[in-house]
This record gives sequence, C-alpha cells and structure tokens, in this order.
Amino acid sequence: MVDFLAENNHCGQAILRIVSCGNAIIAELLRLSEFIPSVFRLKDKADQQKYGDIIFDFSYFKGPEICEGKLEAKPELLDLDEEFRENNIEILTRFYLAFQSVHKYIVDLNRYLDDLNEGIYIQQTIETVLLNEDGKQLLCEALYLYGVMLLVIDQKIEGEVRERILVSYYRYSAARSADSNMDDICKLLRSTGYSSQPGAKRPLNYPESYFSRVPISETFISMVIGRLRSDDIYNQVSAYPLPEHRSTALATQAAMLYVILYFDPSILHTQQAKMREIVDKYFPDNWVISIYMGITVNLTDAWEPYKAAKTALNYTLDLSNIKEQASRYAAVTERVHTQVHQFLKEGCLREELVLDNIPKLLNCLRDCNVAIRWLMLHTADSACDPNNKRLRQIKDQILTDSKYNAKILFQLLLDTAQFEFILKEMFKQMLSEKQAKWESYKKEGSERITELADVFSGVKPLTRVEKNENLQAWFREISKQIMSLNYDDSTAAGRKTVQLIQALEEVQEFHQLESNLQVCQFLADTRKFLHQMIRTINIKEEVLITMQIVGDLSYAWQLIDSFTSIMQESIRASPSMVTKLRATFLKLASALDLPLLRINQANSPDLLSVSQYYSGELVSYVRKVLQIIPESMFTSLLKIIKLQTHDIIEVPTRLDKDKLRDYAQLGPRYEVAKLTHAISIFTEGILMMKTTLVGIIKVDPKQLLEDGIRKELVKRVALALHRGLTFNPRAKPSELMPKLKDMAATMDGFHRSFEYIQDYVNIYGLKIWQEEVSRIINYNVEQECNNFLRTKIQDWQSIYQSTHIPIPKFTPVDESITFIGRLCREILRITDPKVTCYIDQMNTWYDMKTHQEVTNSRLFSEIQDTLGTFGLNGLDRLLCFMIVKELQNFLSMFQKNIQRDRTVQEALRSLMNVVSPLKGIVANSSKIYSAAVAKTQKIWAVYLDAIMKVGQMQILRRQITNELNYSCRFDSKHLAAALENLNKAILADIEAHYQNPSLPYPKEDNTLLYEITAYLEAAGIHNPLNKIYITTKRLPYFPTVNFLFLIAQLPKLQYNKNLGMVCRKPADPIDWPPLVLGLLTLLKQFHSRYTEQFLALIGQFIRSTMEQCTSQKIPEMPADVVGALMFLEDYVRYTKLPRRVVEAHVPNFIFDEFRTVL
Repeated sequence: MVDFLAENNHCGQAILRIVSCGNAIIAELLRLSEFIPSVFRLKDKADQQKYGDIIFDFSYFKGPEICEGKLEAKPELLDLDEEFRENNIEILTRFYLAFQSVHKYIVDLNRYLDDLNEGIYIQQTIETVLLNEDGKQLLCEALYLYGVMLLVIDQKIEGEVRERILVSYYRYSAARSADSNMDDICKLLRSTGYSSQPGAKRPLNYPESYFSRVPISETFISMVIGRLRSDDIYNQVSAYPLPEHRSTALATQAAMLYVILYFDPSILHTQQAKMREIVDKYFPDNWVISIYMGITVNLTDAWEPYKAAKTALNYTLDLSNIKEQASRYAAVTERVHTQVHQFLKEGCLREELVLDNIPKLLNCLRDCNVAIRWLMLHTADSACDPNNKRLRQIKDQILTDSKYNAKILFQLLLDTAQFEFILKEMFKQMLSEKQAKWESYKKEGSERITELADVFSGVKPLTRVEKNENLQAWFREISKQIMSLNYDDSTAAGRKTVQLIQALEEVQEFHQLESNLQVCQFLADTRKFLHQMIRTINIKEEVLITMQIVGDLSYAWQLIDSFTSIMQESIRASPSMVTKLRATFLKLASALDLPLLRINQANSPDLLSVSQYYSGELVSYVRKVLQIIPESMFTSLLKIIKLQTHDIIEVPTRLDKDKLRDYAQLGPRYEVAKLTHAISIFTEGILMMKTTLVGIIKVDPKQLLEDGIRKELVKRVALALHRGLTFNPRAKPSELMPKLKDMAATMDGFHRSFEYIQDYVNIYGLKIWQEEVSRIINYNVEQECNNFLRTKIQDWQSIYQSTHIPIPKFTPVDESITFIGRLCREILRITDPKVTCYIDQMNTWYDMKTHQEVTNSRLFSEIQDTLGTFGLNGLDRLLCFMIVKELQNFLSMFQKNIQRDRTVQEALRSLMNVVSPLKGIVANSSKIYSAAVAKTQKIWAVYLDAIMKVGQMQILRRQITNELNYSCRFDSKHLAAALENLNKAILADIEAHYQNPSLPYPKEDNTLLYEITAYLEAAGIHNPLNKIYITTKRLPYFPTVNFLFLIAQLPKLQYNKNLGMVCRKPADPIDWPPLVLGLLTLLKQFHSRYTEQFLALIGQFIRSTMEQCTSQKIPEMPADVVGALMFLEDYVRYTKLPRRVVEAHVPNFIFDEFRTVL
C-alpha cells in the first residue's frame, strides 16, 4: 500500500494540509492577541465616553437600522466613526480573516470526513485511516487542534471584544454582502461568558456547549477517543522504558484526550468505567497538564463539574498519593542532581565513558526531565487559582513534601540542559565521524597483526622470537579476517569482531606467548582496536532521537517566565552564567518542533511565518532575561556619571607640582576604575554566549548586547525627558529655562558617560546615542502630531517604534500627549501675544505690564543643547501642525461668522461699491471707513485671536529656523554649503524648465524635491513665511475683510520711536509683529490677486486719509496712516519683495513724508 503521507496519496495529503493549517491558525491567533486595539475593551471611562456610541456588540444585529440611525443623527459621531474606520480597518480585517479561517478549518475537516464516508478516496475509510500509524495521528490531531483553537480564542480574545471586532468589521468592510460566512462565524465565535481573569466564575456547560456549536460526526469523535484510550499513537513508550515514566511518555496524548473529551461530554459526566481507565492510564500520578505550547490546565478544577471524571480523579488526588508522588520526586531530584553534577565535572564526559554508559546516561536524563516536568507543572502559579481552597491545599502539600525550592529546581534545569547539550553535541560529532573512525581502527588492528605475522617469520629482528610458520600463517589469516569486516553489515561485523577478540585471547594462552612482553603488547593493542570498533558500530541515531523526545520542554513555554527573576539574579551575581543559560534557551527552542512538524511535512508556505512567530517570542524572552546585563551596566554607569560630573576635577593643561596630590583624587578615580571593570565583566558575560540559532532566528550576542544597551538607554532617556519637561502653568516666572538647563545637564551626563564607556564594552557609543535620541524625539513628535491627524500612525506602523527596543509611552499629565507637546505649549504660553510684546530687532519678548524680559532667542539655543537638532526640528514640525489646525479653525469661523451673516455681507458689499475703483480716492473717507468698521465690530475679537496665534507661531518658527541654520553652518559647514548650492541649482533648473518646457524637470515619482525639503528644513535653509499650510477655496470679500480688520486694529496701536508700533492700552492687548505675520501667512494661503487687492485697499486708505488731512489743513500725519505705512514697510521686509510692490499703491512722496515722522 502507498505510504499514507506520500505525495500521490490524496487522502493523506488532504488531512495533512488540514492539520498543518490548524497549527498555523493557532500561531496567528496568538500573534493577533497581542495587537488587540485597547479601545475594543472599553476599559476606561474616557474610551467609553468617546467610542461607546460607535462600537457595538452582537446586540447590533437585532436592529442595525436603529444603531445606524443614531449615528447619522449626529454629524460629529459620523465623523468619529469614519476616523475610527480609517485607523482600524487594517487590523480588523486581519482579525476577521483569522476568525474566518477557524470556521473554514472545521468546515474543511467535516467535508474531509464526509468524503471518507462516501468513498471518494479509493480503498480508504475512517477505519482504515485509523489503522494506519500516520493516519490515526493526523485524525486525532485534527480534532484536537480545533478544540485548542477555540480554547485559545476564548482565553486570549475575550468574548465581548470578539463581538465588537466582528461587528465593527461587518459595518466597515465593503465585502460584507458577498460574504455569506459572516453569520456562521458570528454563531461560532459569539461570547461564551468565559473570562480568563483570576477568580471569574466558569459559565455553565463550558466548554462543551462552545465545542458543539459546529456539529461534528459522533462516530468520528468516539473512534478517535477509542484510539487515544487504547493505543500509544506516537510510540513514545519505547523512549521511556521505566513504568514510572509512563504518564510522561503519554503526556502529549493525554493533552489531546483532555481536549477531545469535551466533544463528547457524556463520558466525563456518566461513564465511570471509561474515565477510570483514562485516569489510570494517563493521570495516575499527575493532574496538571500542558495542552499546547505551555497552556496549562489543572484537572482538579477543569473536571470539577463532571461527576464521572471527578470521581475517577479522586484516587489520584488522594492525600496519601499526593504525598507519595511529591516525596518521590524530592528524592529523585536530590539523586539525579548529584549525578548530573558528577557528569558535568571537567573531563568526565569522555568519548569512551559515554559510549560504554549510554543506557546509564539516558536513564539519568529521563529522571531529570521527568522530575523537572512534574515539579514545574504541579507547583506553577498559573495552574492554581488562589481563590480555590482545594487547589491551594494540594499545592501547599506538594510544596511541603517535595521540599520545593525554585532556585534548586532552576539549577537542576540549567545543569540538565547543559548535560543534554554536551551529550547531543558529542553524539552528533561521533555520528559524523563514525565510519571514518571504524575504518581507521580496522586498518590499525589489521596492520598490528600483519606485523606480528612478520615477527614469527624469523626475519624481523624482534628480541629472540623463534621462527614459527604455523603462527605466522594463523596471524596472516586473522589480519585478512579483520580487513574483511564490512561496515554496512553492522550486525555480522559485530559478531565477527567478538569472535576475533576471543581468538586473540586464546592464542596468547595456548602458545605461551605471555612470556614475550612485546608480543603481548601487540595483541593487547589489537584487541583494544577491535573493542573500539564494537563501540563505534554501536553509535546509533536512535540515541539522539530518544534524547530529543526526553528533552522536550514545550510544557514550560509559558511557565519558564516564573524563573526569569532567578535567572537575572544569578547573571547579576556571575555574568558567565549566560553560557549555561544558552543551553536552556536551546532546550526551550525544541518546543518549536511541535507546531512546525506538520507544517513542514505538508510543505506549507506558512512554515516561515509560524516559525518566525515562535522564534520571535523565544528571542524576545532571551532578550528579556539578558536585559539585566545592560540594566546593571547602567546602574554602574550612573555612579560613574555622578563621580565624573561632581567629584573628579578636570586636570588643567599646566599645574604646579605641589597641587598634583589635589588633582590626583586617587579615591574617586579608583571607584571609577572599579565600576568600569564591573561593566566590562558584564559585557564579557553576554559575549561568551556564542552565536546561537534560536528556532530560525540567529542570535548574535554582540547584537543582543547592543540592543540591550539601546533599550536601557531609550528607557532612561525617555523617562528623564518625561519627568524633566513637565511644567507648572501657574509658576511665576516660568520654569522653562531652569528646567531646560537641568535637562541639558542630565543629557550631557548621559552623553559623556556613554562616550567614556564605549571602548570598554566595544560598541559605537556616539552612533548609538545619536540614533536612539533622535528616535525617541521623532517618535514623541509623531505621537504628538497624531492629535492633529485623522488617520493616526499606530505604534505598529511607526518607523520609529521597535519591538526589540521599544520607546516607552507615559500617561499624559495634561492635554499634551508627550514631553515635546508640553514644551511647545509652555513656549506658546509664555510668549502669548496677549501678555507679552515681541521686539523684532532684539528677538526678545517683554511682559506688557511690567516691561520685564520674559525670554529671548537664547531659549532656542538652550533647546538645541537639550534636545539637539532633532528636538528643534520636531518642535518646528509640531508648530506646523498647530498652524494648520489654527488656519482650518479660522476658515470654518470665517464661513460661520462672515459668509453666513447677512449684515456683515451687506456692509462689505456697500463698502466695495463706494471704494471702487481702487485706483481712485474715497471722498469723506474717515466716515465711510469708520461706519464699515462699526458694522462689522462683533467679528473682530475672534478674528484677532486666530491671526495673533498664527503670527506668534510663525515668529517661533523663524527663531527655530534661525537657530538651526546658525548651528548647521557652525557644526557642519560643508553640509550647509552643499545643501544651499544644491537647492539653488534645482530651483534654477525648475525655472529654466518653465521658460523652456523641453528642459528636464523632476518627474512625478521622483522623491528628490520631497527628500531635499526634509534636509533643508533640518538645516534651517527655508522661510516659514513662504509655506503653504492649507488648500483653500475662493472666499468672496476676503481682501476687504482683512483690510477692515487691519484698520479696526490700528487705533489700538501707537508709534514709538524706539520700539516701533506698540500697544496703546495694556487693558486692550495687541502685539504688532504677530499681527503682521499672521495676516501675511493668512494671505499667503490664497491666490496672489487677493494680496494685490488687499494692498490696493490699504494704499487707497492712505491716499484718501492724506487727501482729507490736506483739505482740512491738518499738518501731522494721522496715526492710522503711520500704522498703515508701517504695515506696508514690515510687509515688504518680511516677504523680501521689492519696494515697487507697495509703491504701486502709495506715492513716493508719502513714504518720504512718513520717514521724516520716523
């Protein structure tokens, strides 16, 4: 019959594909369970208030129209719903596909069973498949994996969360009408009421009612249970010959049986004989089992509701039995620990000793692994609900009787793993050299005997040996016999070798050859070589397979975490411990064989993603354990920083020799040396680990160390920034500068110590420092800017966030999410144009009332010292987002207050009628303008607010640009020069292209312009005032409104010879530079003809007012005209436009007159 798993056996391939798919689905469910968006849990009040109305559970399906109607009634809810969809549809789709694949899995399995029954596979029925060794394994696994999937889903993704995810997907996905499976998936995965929280009550009939949601053939279930009850389907007993190890040998099967019994709960409830048989065979001495990749179950608790199961298990849980098992394992642990210690002594595990004692070594390994397994499972916290009195009592009993000590158990695990590792490596080595060694021993033995034959020929001069032709012929024959031994027929060769050894012993006795020492020596050597040949031929691969089976540690996939603190303590005490841990991690990696075996057999494309997931999990765990090394390093590093910054004085270039002793500071320097030595010892520990393949991921200890150092650095710097940049808004004066100075000192301390330590741990300290600090700042800027975005950048999408070196998130202390937001808002608060006055020539802000300096451009160099270029650049980016937000708010305000207000529209229309054409002069101007201002008075307060905010942020952006440009020219002049020239060259090319389109121009998909912009902004080679922040539509009367706004503000200002335009009354605060820059930015967002018209209106206002003054013979220039002319002067200065732009609207002589006023 064709092999069941052969390529051409469709029956075998079909079930193999199903099982392979099952393992992949479980990995995907486990992977996704770590990415559940927290909003679906609706845990905290804020989430409930914000999203409570747009996230529904299955109650939605009772009346979808009602729910959707509620949403449509409120536009803001619709908007939130749309934003939520954009941000979550990707992850929702991934969850839905995983849920769908669970349903598809059971449908496929049922279809396969139907096909078997209908005889689609020739000569195959369920019975014949169950008679085949691979067939029965796969059928049992197929059902078991379905049960595991359901349990994993319920454990990792709570019922309510599942329902919310499914409903959200149903509402947001376009494909819902075409997808007829939605109903079935919802029926299968609706909430079961189960909660994985400790102390939660178990729902009635759980999990059997959950398992019966999709019906499965009862005959199939009972046949599978029958097979599992009677057979050893994986032939594991041969690896565990001792009767007391039997329950461990059948542990995998026991886990399968435990899951599958829920598909036929009548056995658990009423069939006492069957349950008694199952418990006697699988659970006579154990009651905590691992069902899949370390998910543990305590049968005492799990079988509590089932009468037959509970009764059967009572014999196992009898106090005397518990006591007996615990005491037995205590004794075994003590015995095997001494044995393993003996074996691990230097020079003990030699090749001869190993080959002579294979059974003894394997028995020791079995005892170790069985004891570790029993103790780890039965003392695990995860398997014992602290609220269950009976479980607590059993666990306490075990702890007492087994004299349990976690450290001793962990030490045994370490030693066993090391012992196993050494043995495996030796066996692999011996197997690879087996034939070569055998042949060399054969050759040596044969040559010795040939030499002996020559001795008896009487020709060879060997001390007085008489010629003996019979012996000569006999030895020649023996030599031939040795040469004729055949490696491939090992059994015959073995028998023959034994006979040859006997013959050589006998010849020594019969022919009285003992008297001649040299002949004796020759014979003894030959016998030794023949013995070696027997040993070598006995090296079999079965030993390695047995070691692999016995050394399985998959049950500890999750339990191992409870030993993390012990591991870290031992590493801290002795860093070389890492080498021993390596063997333990490799032993743990053998757990990957379980889910990957079938995927590999099926040649499934899922192999890579599944092995990547489990290997990734394991590597993360390795990183977590070894993180103690960078942590300890940084603790020492902090002491070094303190010593270097506070205690050790810098040695000057010249000093008097009598002061040498003061500068020597031997005490502190000795401390620094001691700490540095400790740090280098730690790094040595991790580097001893050697490059290791964990699953499919190569772990390079140098990389591990560097990542660990990065992670610790990120953790500490992020925490320092979070704590250091928190401001009290009520503090007078502001805490900004002192806090920045402190922060700069902290960062400098980190920086210096990192520079100091890099040579001792062999890493590029400054490179790491640059990369990680920039990552922290950029990530925080990104998170802060998320506030202004509809489609938010999630952590898993961010290019700055990393799983191995995560940037920590802190709970916000105010409206800002991160420190960069707090810093930005504090700067905006202290430079608020309502309370401060900005003097442009001095780059300084003064308090309007007290006239004291508030802050100046030093602030930005201080930020540069603290957060570096990334910090300033990030601040600039955040201000851009804020300006965009302000401008958007401004536009919606404009539409609401001006376009929809009839009186305002009327006033604007009549004004335009009077002032047209703009080249002319308005008669009776003061009356007309003041009337128009009066009619629109109510809108100016909000308008002023928006313009001033934008202007203030633009001033800050100009200061940042200035600081960036200055430091760029200073610190990297070549970069600055290269960027400036490249920028000019590109602009020249683009201009040339517009004059002659046949010349080249960057294509649509060319990222050059986009990339160089980022560089130019980082180097401060740009003008924030020229930036277009938003796209705008045409707004009627827009220039007129801005013109009216300006002349409405002029009376509040007066001209001061020293300071320029300043506020008249502090009670009615207004600051000139933000006003000018705000208006300028606003106009820049629209078509240039609006600016043209706006300037024309100002020109007309100046000409008309001057005309009126002349006719009324008023000698001075009116204050409003001075203000308007100042605005034009500043406008030209800020925009860097030629003067003729304004001189087109205002005659030269008025400007000349105005200068005499200045």
